[in-house]
Amino acid sequence: MSEKELQTDAELIELAKQDPELFGLLMERYQVQLSHYIRRLTQLGQDDVQDLLQEVFIKIYQKLNEYDEVLKFSSWAYRIAHNHIIDYFRKVGARPKFNSLEDYEWEKIIGASVHIEKDIMNRDCVEKVKVCISQLPIKYKEVLILRFVEEKEYEEIMDILKKPKGSVATLIARGKETLIRELKEQNINCF
Repeated sequence: MSEKELQTDAELIELAKQDPELFGLLMERYQVQLSHYIRRLTQLGQDDVQDLLQEVFIKIYQKLNEYDEVLKFSSWAYRIAHNHIIDYFRKVGARPKFNSLEDYEWEKIIGASVHIEKDIMNRDCVEKVKVCISQLPIKYKEVLILRFVEEKEYEEIMDILKKPKGSVATLIARGKETLIRELKEQNINCF
């Protein structure tokens, strides 16, 4: 590893402010994570996800002077990505579609929502649950994805969504309740 790769995010940010070429190291460090997050929330094709990712990195670079070192850089970057995705959906007048998460990622959400073991779920059940999750409001989808797919801690979700811990906990609980209610209304009894 080079010396630059061993530096903290805060150190790289300071260096990138002086030399824009070094911002590429931050991009390399976070492009996979942010790309997956954008794909999971938007369910767009790879080209569209890459376009959004580049727009997010441009915004991050433009706002480097506003970065508050109290936050983890990853949480701050996720927040910018979150806001950009919301703006994108407002602009195109669309809602995100949920249909391309990997089955094991859906199983994490399902398992967290109804407390079942992964090994008893079958593909048909996962497909049915995907449909139910696609009908959830984005505020519930995003917290469920951040918590159970991205495996973010409450503090990071708080930073990303700019909501207090109680609100995050409430959104997660309501998201799980709404998912369970939707499963019951759809008469999905895979458990």
